[in-house]
Amino acid sequence: MKPTIISILVVAVFIGGALFATRHGSTTYGDTDRGVAVNNFTIVDGKQIVEIHAKGGFLPLKSIAKAGMPTILRFDTNGTFDCSSAVLIPKLGIRKSLPLSGITDIDLGTPKVGVLQGMCGMGMYPFEIEFQS
Repeated sequence: MKPTIISILVVAVFIGGALFATRHGSTTYGDTDRGVAVNNFTIVDGKQIVEIHAKGGFLPLKSIAKAGMPTILRFDTNGTFDCSSAVLIPKLGIRKSLPLSGITDIDLGTPKVGVLQGMCGMGMYPFEIEFQS
């Protein structure tokens, strides 16, 4: 009887831990890891900078920025060694390798209203920027 009780307790701990991790996430980005669009841009010297963290995917998954404004897409890496260390933006013909750690800027020009989609080098981790007027 004792092995059965121990087995049940072990399974309960694993299930509880999995539920906790799923509900609370393992990052400090809040809803950004759940696909909620966020305004994650700053304006510096007349250009907007949209910042995305790259490691095990891209955060936030969905960004909102202003259309009709010169835009820099800034990737921040910190120990990134997976396929999110390569960025593809097919619509603009951009393919860029990111460093293991550091900041990489990509000039997006002056985007019009619409959605710009990107992904990792293997196409597994998508991200998008919605440009609004």
